[in-house]
Order: sequence, then structure tokens, then C-alpha cells
Amino acid sequence: MRWCVSIGAMLVFGAVAGGEIASVTAQNFGHQSVKGNGVLSVDMELVIAVDISYSMDIDELVVQREGYAQAIASKEFLQALNTGPSRRLAVTYFEWSASGDQRVILPWRLIDSPKSADAVAAAIMRTPVREGSRTSISGAIDFAVALFDENPYRGLRRVIDISGDGPNNDGSPVTGARDAALAKEITINGLPIMVKSGSSMVDIDDLDLYYEDCVVGGPGSFVVAVKDRDRLKLAIRSKLVLEVASPTLEQRQIVQAVAREPRIPCLIGEKKWQERSR
Repeated sequence: MRWCVSIGAMLVFGAVAGGEIASVTAQNFGHQSVKGNGVLSVDMELVIAVDISYSMDIDELVVQREGYAQAIASKEFLQALNTGPSRRLAVTYFEWSASGDQRVILPWRLIDSPKSADAVAAAIMRTPVREGSRTSISGAIDFAVALFDENPYRGLRRVIDISGDGPNNDGSPVTGARDAALAKEITINGLPIMVKSGSSMVDIDDLDLYYEDCVVGGPGSFVVAVKDRDRLKLAIRSKLVLEVASPTLEQRQIVQAVAREPRIPCLIGEKKWQERSR
């Protein structure tokens, strides 16, 4: 089931999360948050996949990196974490561009306290920001799925949080990668970044619709579109809080997406790249 989340609702949620999230009661899925056979149970395994393709300018890359680090260390994120049965999650963070360009910035780490959250945030900021080349969302999803196999923790949910400022234009079609992830019961949420003042031949106007129909999927999946650079950090924080608290978040802030044929062709990025290359 997919969800479409308006940026207005998310910004409001981000502003008031500190007051609302403490009242949320975590849903118990019947799993034990204890060690068993050397494996530590967590509420969620979260892969953060961040776009660094050439269409992102260096300022956007810096703001995006800072946004994720600050969000993880925020009181709203920690309050959301405390609503889970075990009050801990496992997270890894990597950056991606072309089909063969994915780099892990943060290997799997446990967040179970303000101290561990601060350490994760510091580790994310420690690596210098770099720029990539083309945009392979499919390559990022495939890479993220493989990371779950390396995770020493086991979560009640597995979630890929993927950001990007353009459609897939390299590697295999994005829908194939998405469907393979969904078959493994992995949820994909999207953060389409739509803050460019101009546009190139490979950009599309309705990137949010593309993400809704071609990229995200799984139980409770959603898209948060960012159309104002000044609100990027707030949107990132709100989205992470929603992901961590999503099993019990009041659904009045979310509108269910209706199943439909894609409103934007899922191969539009590949088509635009071919036209650009002529």
C-alpha cells in the first residue's frame, strides 16, 4: 500500500512532532526485542540512500548531508524511536549516482540512545561531500537490498529511504528493482527534491508523481516532495520521524494513494537521456 504525503502536512508534523510523538503508543507485532542466537532485534532496519548525481549542486549536497545528520540527532527523531517495542533501530547511510557508483558512508550502526544518535550524526558528517555522475535509482535500490543481507541486526520492518532530484536514467528500469525489493518485504519511501530554479533536458516537472508511481512501494510507503531548498532539512527530519513512528502515526495527516497506471512513464528518464545524447 502506498501513501501520498503532502509537504504541507509534513512540515506541520515536523514543527509539532516534539509535542505529538510522545503520546504515540507503539504497536506490538509479537516479536521479542531481545538477543537470540547472537542476533539483536531492533524495531527497524533503515537504509538511507542519498542522491549525489551531477544534477545536484554542491550546496544542495551539503544541505542534504547536514539535514540527515541533524535529523538523526534531533529530539523529535529520538522521541519517535522511543515509541517502538525495543526503542532501537539499525541504520546505514550510502550515497549513489550512476548504476555502478554507490559508496557506504556509514556502515550498519545501532541507535538506541541520544549518545549513539549523536555518534551516527557525527560519522555521517565526517566524510567529505562528493559529486557523482548519472542517476540510477534502480542501482541504488539494488545496492540497498544487498545491504540488508550484511546487517547483523534483525528488525520488525525493513525500510529504504531514498532521495533524488531526477528520474532513473542509467542502469536497469527502476520498476524492476522496486518490485524485487517489495518481493522481499522491504518498504521503499521517497524524498524527491524539486528545488532547481532551472531545468535540464533530463529533468521532469512532476518528479513527485514519478516517485509515487514508479519508485516507492510496500506497506505504509510514502513520498515527501521538497520544492523549497530552505525547507529541505525540515522535510528530511519530518520524513525520518514519520518512518520511525509510522506503524502508529495518526493517519489523518496522510492521504492514501489510489492504485493506478503510472501518471508519468516510468522510462521517461531513459527516454530523455537518449534524446539528450542524440
